[in-house]
Amino acid sequence: MTTFFGAQQRALQDQFETRQLADRVVSVTRHTAIDDQDRAFIESRDLFFLSSVDEHGQPTCSYKGGDPGFVRALDSQTLAFPSYDGNGMFLSLGNIRATAKVGLLFIDFETPNRLRVHGLATVSADDPLRADFVGAELIVRVAVTELFVNCPRYIHRYQKHAPSRYLPQPDCAAPVAQWKRIDLLQDVLPTRDQSGVAAAGGAITFDDYAAQAARGEG
Repeated sequence: MTTFFGAQQRALQDQFETRQLADRVVSVTRHTAIDDQDRAFIESRDLFFLSSVDEHGQPTCSYKGGDPGFVRALDSQTLAFPSYDGNGMFLSLGNIRATAKVGLLFIDFETPNRLRVHGLATVSADDPLRADFVGAELIVRVAVTELFVNCPRYIHRYQKHAPSRYLPQPDCAAPVAQWKRIDLLQDVLPTRDQSGVAAAGGAITFDDYAAQAARGEG
């Protein structure tokens, strides 16, 4: 355990008399390969949270959603998932290209249950898996370094109401994201989005968008 915990973590463990407990928890829950139970849980999820670190050491955390199975366990050491159209900032994927370090948190809000994954990630537009995911712009592969089963006691129980209508589907085009209609963005939108804005009814003000987002319509 000497390399798993840092000095600051050890100091807190000593303050709260949990050093031995922390070592035991790691020995019981930490594993370095995706097993059958991990695979089943990961591939049943329709969302996860992705943390990444930029070149300056600044972390960020983002939500990733899709249809169940949009994250795949390719083997005992590799996960893969698609990157869909986003806000154009590429914070997470840019961070991956800068440092590769990622953390993934998979949660079942209904059971509840959760799993943490750490690893090193890569991003590619030429990955053959891209053809398997409708609407995928890029594919992220994660070389898993460790996984942890986490205590679920503080997970609030929620039930899924409906999938996002913006998820890419093979049989129909997804509607344009409402934020792309904001008038202040029209002169910098990629050409591929301009026709979608026109078809959706044209530009709207930021206040209009904010009101839509507050109603869950963004």
